Amino acid sequence: MNPQTTSNPYLRNQVLSARPEQLRLMLFDGAIRFINLARKGIEAKNFDVSYTNISKAEKIVLELSNSLNRQMMPEVTEKLTALYTYIYRLLVEASTQRDIAKLDEALKLIKYERETWFMLMEKVGSAKQPTASGAA
Repeated sequence: MNPQTTSNPYLRNQVLSARPEQLRLMLFDGAIRFINLARKGIEAKNFDVSYTNISKAEKIVLELSNSLNRQMMPEVTEKLTALYTYIYRLLVEASTQRDIAKLDEALKLIKYERETWFMLMEKVGSAKQPTASGAA
């Protein structure tokens, strides 16, 4: 059994019962959390921690990009794909160069995307509440 899937049954249930738009919000929250942890790792010169958390954030950014529906509004998804590619590149460079400024830029962009997504959810009536208390 995979310990990651059984270690937090509340989170597992939350993910399994979430609507797609809520899952996307959860991805943003996770990326924000991992980038913040990576930043702390670099500051503490604990590069294993920073590498692990940047890698998790990179995987989330890839999922955000791969989950875009390219049939609907292709011009928007093309711009979002470019943005996610840029954020991914910032994370890779932050990891290899141990550069907090690049992490901060990636964090700023992810937070902005999260806020935009949450406002869109509110506008269409899909938002109940933010999923992570420390995400914003």
